[in-house]
Amino acid sequence: MALSPLMLAQGLYVRRTVPQIPEPEGPRQGEEGQGPELRLLIVGDSSAAGVGAEYQGEALSGRLAEALARSFRVRWLLAAQSGFTTQDLIHQLQVLHPQPWDVAFSVLGVNDVLSGVRPKAFIARQKSLVELLRRRYSVKRVLLSGLPPMHRFPSLPQPLRWYLGARARGLDAALRAWAATQPHLDYLALDFDLEVEDMAFDGFHPGPNAYAQWALGVAEKIKAWQG
Repeated sequence: MALSPLMLAQGLYVRRTVPQIPEPEGPRQGEEGQGPELRLLIVGDSSAAGVGAEYQGEALSGRLAEALARSFRVRWLLAAQSGFTTQDLIHQLQVLHPQPWDVAFSVLGVNDVLSGVRPKAFIARQKSLVELLRRRYSVKRVLLSGLPPMHRFPSLPQPLRWYLGARARGLDAALRAWAATQPHLDYLALDFDLEVEDMAFDGFHPGPNAYAQWALGVAEKIKAWQG
């Protein structure tokens, strides 16, 4: 479906008016906890990078490492950047120094939606990403995050919010269906309540409370695998 002149104008308005939040300060790799070793690679876009939190410790990576450190000796690395599409991440991982990881957690899709990527192309790129993670980084299990409910983002005016929300749901459904057919791969829906008060002040990214909820769900999935 083509964008109407109204939605094109709204898209330009959003780009001009939504605050550009920097990625949070703090370490992007670390080792913590006690117990069996778990090597965790976190990859993706601005949400993986923690935009919406002030420090990495209260963002997705910090909260996830904290939750897993209760059961494992976690060695983790964050390889994420604001604006990344699936193809952007593939390019970065092709040049990043390879090292083996047990689990990779991938957060992608919003920028694919904004770039107009269709479900078939999105899944083809996700397939290439997973193959790269398993071949170059020896990842044993890959966990794919579902897309967020863009139809509820308060920073997006209607009807643009409806349109992008519909596209996000389309990519999310395709991702869920494809993941269900793949060994060594799982999908985790963003099924916690993403309330307005839990979002960052830009109305587009999670805030610290949302990151904490999200990390707990991811940690439970990873612990179930490792158990």
